[in-house]
Amino acid sequence: MNLQELSQLVSLGEGPSLEFKRKVPKPERIAKEVIAFANTRGGRLLLGVDDDGAITGVRDAEEEEFALHQALNTHCDPPVEFETERVQVTPKRDVILVSVPESAGKPHFLITGENGSKPAAYVRVDDMSVEASRESVRIMREEKKNTDVLFEFGEKEQVLMRYLDSYGRITVEQFATLVNISKRSASQTLVILVRANILRLHSDARQDYFTLAYDVS
Repeated sequence: MNLQELSQLVSLGEGPSLEFKRKVPKPERIAKEVIAFANTRGGRLLLGVDDDGAITGVRDAEEEEFALHQALNTHCDPPVEFETERVQVTPKRDVILVSVPESAGKPHFLITGENGSKPAAYVRVDDMSVEASRESVRIMREEKKNTDVLFEFGEKEQVLMRYLDSYGRITVEQFATLVNISKRSASQTLVILVRANILRLHSDARQDYFTLAYDVS
């Protein structure tokens, strides 16, 4: 990638598959961003670009790449695949392009090193990296198994379909209340229906929700 191509990429602004950082931030923070890309649809991280899109570059690209590798080796479980490329901005400054493909080994978790803290998975929502819901993590795990989904389409599923026909979306809590079951059972049912391609899970910064996977209009 040359400087002109970099400028065109930056002009798109931050979004689901693009993130700007002036330099490598704290190890856990940079690992979170990379994990979110790997757990979603992949993306690119530009080191040496301000939040406002100003292309400043980093002064010591080798040192920044070393810090990046150290952070990801320490805080990603399992390890995340990525590639780096340097784009020269001035004779003394480079932008580091970090390309992260969608992972076939997701979910990936952030290891914080804090005593008693549990590893957390992250996904990309718009221009943010947010903690993945229990349902999102479960779906990622089930997708790796690549097994057939068997379930009984009973009364609660029929109630769910009618609700979605009328209102378009539903959360785990709403479904649990609607059919008077526990949140755990509601979660399990919704995940199964996602795996069966009947529902689609939408990650959201505030609360995930589910919609029909097909157009009912």
